[in-house]
Amino acid sequence: MRAAVYRRAHFNAAHRLHNAKWSDERNREVFGPCNNANFHGHNYELEVCVKGNVNPDTGYVMDLGVLKQIIKEEVEDRFDHKNLNLDVPDFQDRMPSAEHIAAAIYDYLLPRLPAGLELSLKLWETPRNAVGYPV
Repeated sequence: MRAAVYRRAHFNAAHRLHNAKWSDERNREVFGPCNNANFHGHNYELEVCVKGNVNPDTGYVMDLGVLKQIIKEEVEDRFDHKNLNLDVPDFQDRMPSAEHIAAAIYDYLLPRLPAGLELSLKLWETPRNAVGYPV
């Protein structure tokens, strides 16, 4: 039997979308308020999905308490109340767009999961805008 389990998490973070190869005018045109030189923040909501076979001994795909701790260590502790551009090394040379943040979260979480499980996630940057990864 296969199933999917889900865990939600939350973090607050600031960022600025800015392409150093472009002029300030082009950055403002493309990124609008997200290009604010003093950064801007979001209340991110994260939904993590783990799929796999249900263990006949535990009845679990994965212990959600373990998943909660992994998300805390790999995502919340790393991102919460941080400036992604300045405080998170992954975004020193990579735009901290929601797409890149979701990909980074996936890369942090996947190695921590038990072998044989599939991972996907949805990152909500606003109540109306989300990114799913991978697709």
